Amino acid sequence: MLTVHHLRISQSERVVWLCEELGLDYALRLYARREDNNLAPDEYKALHPMGVAPVITDGDLALGESGAICDYLDRKYGGARLSPGPDHPDFADHLFWFHSANATFMTNGMMALVTGRMGEVPEFVTGRTAKAWALAEARLGEAEFFGGSQLTTADIMMGFNLTTARTFGGTSLDAFPNIAAYLQRIGRREAYRRAMEKCEPGMAPKLD
Repeated sequence: MLTVHHLRISQSERVVWLCEELGLDYALRLYARREDNNLAPDEYKALHPMGVAPVITDGDLALGESGAICDYLDRKYGGARLSPGPDHPDFADHLFWFHSANATFMTNGMMALVTGRMGEVPEFVTGRTAKAWALAEARLGEAEFFGGSQLTTADIMMGFNLTTARTFGGTSLDAFPNIAAYLQRIGRREAYRRAMEKCEPGMAPKLD
């Protein structure tokens, strides 16, 4: 049985959304963050050697890392229908945004969060963050989805950065009308709404 282990208010929501988009049969386990330090509880950390979200278990397999999980689920259970192949015109754009989600957006966001709590966010972090958001805004001005003409796992990966991650003190959407419009489109997707209702019950998705 495929089980998605979701740590509340974390990037493991990506996995729930992907499962709903693919129409997979899965079990969902919710884990609350610790009250003393807001980190994952010991029960969650024991699931995988990395000790962080996300994690899925599939039989005897315990798999971590958002990108690896997205590839695994889409290829094994989804017929790779959310991952354009090398002959598809959207192949390169899909790959760029799929990897940019964690390599650029998540990395810069974490650096800004940590350095901001220690004092002042370094200029190279603010500069890279501004470039990333400007590039995302431009992308969504030329394509309906990050992955191109249709929703792909690139959108699954990028979605968390533009929505829930901003609850930690992220960027306002006032200067990003294309991103704002994109999030409204995502918010109308039945699979996304089902996913958020399941993984964050009682919390409205951060779409504005």
